[in-house]
Amino acid sequence: MFKAIMIEKDESGYRATLKDVDESQLPEGDVTVRVSHSTLNYKDGLAITGRGPVVRKFPMVPGVDLVGTVEGTRHPAYSVGDAVLLNGWGVGEGHWGGLAQKARLNGEWLVPLPPQFTGQQAMAIGTAGYTAMLCVLALERCDVTPDKGEILVTGAAGGVGSVAVSILSKLGYTVVGVSGRVEESDYIKSLGASEVLERSAFSSAGKPIARERWAGAVDVVGSHTLANVCATTKYRGIVTACGLAGGMDFPASVAPFILRGVTLVGIDSVMCPSAERLVAWQRLGRDLDTSKLNLITNEIGLAETIPMASRLLDGLVRGRVVVDVNA
Repeated sequence: MFKAIMIEKDESGYRATLKDVDESQLPEGDVTVRVSHSTLNYKDGLAITGRGPVVRKFPMVPGVDLVGTVEGTRHPAYSVGDAVLLNGWGVGEGHWGGLAQKARLNGEWLVPLPPQFTGQQAMAIGTAGYTAMLCVLALERCDVTPDKGEILVTGAAGGVGSVAVSILSKLGYTVVGVSGRVEESDYIKSLGASEVLERSAFSSAGKPIARERWAGAVDVVGSHTLANVCATTKYRGIVTACGLAGGMDFPASVAPFILRGVTLVGIDSVMCPSAERLVAWQRLGRDLDTSKLNLITNEIGLAETIPMASRLLDGLVRGRVVVDVNA
């Protein structure tokens, strides 16, 4: 038996509870992992609370991230005792995820735990940090170098934003953060931002094209915020879009794209090919200042994830939430 957060939906309604689960109930897979840590991401919050249609079948163990030790394997790349991590691949949506003490998975979804990180540090980074690194890599591929100008990071107090600010500042970029929480300005600046702007400047309908400022951007919000970011991006600037906290709509015009040559790059972390994941994690090991992870991280036990999910969706949680599944 092991403990897990279990989401169920039946005639009694939709609910998430902490349950004891028999190992025989684990789904199919060729690697069994004894999980040490998971995380609570925005998508996990939607799944646990039922506020968004994230879960595709029931019952479901949420948790898009996990790290742990291989306990059993039929996959040629892994041996018992190997330290591994996982981000995405639909885990926590269509396949049981990381908010449990055990997981059975497709070995192709796993990444060896980089030696630079402990399991707790890897989950402090998690899908949010790995996504932030994918955004940085996209900016670099499009030749957005530090000398080109300021980089805007929206949702800068959240998981993706916090890591993006930290990485970009360490790489020498001038970073400007955007947040709806003015009280978090000192925190965002401690991660490396030179300035913090209020979300209200971006969250309502703006002009199709406005004064140029950003050489590049990392956006986690979508909707009006993404439209306004594109409208204020410099000639041939790059905007990476990786989130939809403000909505799935994109109320913009084509003006920034055809008049300034702005490029909008979509960042998908869920089905990203394994080779790109390995590069992202290698770069995280090199370019993320691990001393800042303590500033970014809140650690909770498995039972605390259910009440924390609502707080996360309500924008009341700073940075990353790491879950010690054995606490």
